[in-house]
Amino acid sequence: MRPASLLPVLVLTLAIHGLAQDLEPRAYSASPVGLNFLVLGFGYSSGSVLFDPTLPISNVNASLNSPSVGYGRTFGLFGRQGLLTARLPYVWGDISGAVSEQNRSVRRSGLADTRIKFSMNLLGNPARSPREFARLRKRSFIIGTSLTVSAPTGQYVPSKLINIGTNRWAFKPELGISYPIQKRLDLDLYFGAWLFTHNSDYFPGEQLRKEAPVTALQGHISYTFRPRLWIAGDMTWYRGGAATLNNGNPTGEQNNSRAGVTFSMPLGTNQSFKLAYSAGTTARTGSNFKTLSATWQYAWF
Repeated sequence: MRPASLLPVLVLTLAIHGLAQDLEPRAYSASPVGLNFLVLGFGYSSGSVLFDPTLPISNVNASLNSPSVGYGRTFGLFGRQGLLTARLPYVWGDISGAVSEQNRSVRRSGLADTRIKFSMNLLGNPARSPREFARLRKRSFIIGTSLTVSAPTGQYVPSKLINIGTNRWAFKPELGISYPIQKRLDLDLYFGAWLFTHNSDYFPGEQLRKEAPVTALQGHISYTFRPRLWIAGDMTWYRGGAATLNNGNPTGEQNNSRAGVTFSMPLGTNQSFKLAYSAGTTARTGSNFKTLSATWQYAWF
């Protein structure tokens, strides 16, 4: 296998900044059914991509911009609260690095892979109408589950060394809990695993790339100042993702962690604004980015 053929693992970073790096506090929080929300977001990530030190690839850095649009709706399902969301991101940015001591750089711009997520609360929050939800005075312990699907809709050209799309499907089943510690404190814990289909048209074309599952653990602790005004400390750890090309030896297993903070505030009755920052705390292989994102949300019944 040629050294240059290893560099396309960066394609996974371009599309969604690393699937397992997601930090999403209050993912299973209670909401009334029939709530719609429109989300506009923008994220900026910059940092390095780390490879096995035995490989002739070094000093790989990327600066990525990612606006996105999303829609979601809550609903009742078997008497429980359900939520369906969809998000379409766009990515542009610059990537540079050295392969066998030869410096290379590239700029990419295009649609990234679509993300769809279905979640459902199993315990602690039955489906409630807006009027019933408004009468609640006490938070409850919640157990929820979700399935996230990443669809291969992103820009992908097999002959290009670096792409935005991944040219494969990815699925993440997850189990989460939300536990009210005190009157204003909440603890969230999620455990999930990303499962990947194969990319059968890998660089420079007609090569088969397989990736092992990536397990991911998230933890969040949040403090609520008043309704819809809160701040959270975030942490995630993920491991796995070793890849094989044409049934060769697996390389590039990740064993990384990230930490961050998220702040959310209301903007009137129907709008809210969220600001989040995260950075890698440990990284052996894979992306090690600092990410700043801003999200505006409009909600209505």
